Amino acid sequence: MKHINTQGIVLRRTDFGEADRIITFLTPDQGKVGGLARGVRKQKSKLAGGIELFSVSDISYIVGRGEVSTLTSTRLLKHYGNIVKNLDRTNAGYQIIKTLNKVTEENPEPAYFELLKNSFAALDDASIDLDLVQAWFVAQILKLAGHTPNLKTDIEGYALQQGKQYDFNFDTMSFQASQAKTGAFGSDHIKFMRLIFSDNKPAALQKVQGCEKLATAVLPLLQSCLQVRAS
Repeated sequence: MKHINTQGIVLRRTDFGEADRIITFLTPDQGKVGGLARGVRKQKSKLAGGIELFSVSDISYIVGRGEVSTLTSTRLLKHYGNIVKNLDRTNAGYQIIKTLNKVTEENPEPAYFELLKNSFAALDDASIDLDLVQAWFVAQILKLAGHTPNLKTDIEGYALQQGKQYDFNFDTMSFQASQAKTGAFGSDHIKFMRLIFSDNKPAALQKVQGCEKLATAVLPLLQSCLQVRAS
């Protein structure tokens, strides 16, 4: 029997039988792992502490013959407990987990684990704007999937310009100049999008002047980009 020790973040928990659960973990080196936690719903279960949502844990499991392995031990490393103190941030956390679980295959690259961990850290920090966290998360998902919008030139191939207003073309994933000069996006929005598609984390982006307003403006666009590419 092969015994694996790694770190895991819970993506999904499904009750099984009278006292068990099947836990889907995202790990940095083993991809997605489905583990059967026997007796975990009993009051004194030793596994319960390491399968909390919005947490990073050490996990050990025996690789199963099928899709589900057997958890042998769990140990909580970091719990982002402030997330559940605010309903909006809790709902955002659930949506982030659901989205990541949906867009990743069984063996996603380690960057997805880091993305989820950094997203939890940002949600846990009440000083970071919620729309900013969500916009950053979606941008990073698009980037990892190879669907970064064209933030340098417009649909005609001309450099995006200061002072111009643009609309967005989802077919080409690029901006196009608004003929009526009433486009929804200006140079400030585009500059901000360049920042959130970079390696900057939410704590650094929070220092950008007007970040809350800019994040609120670009979040629906980014979410639509993700829906279009996922369909």
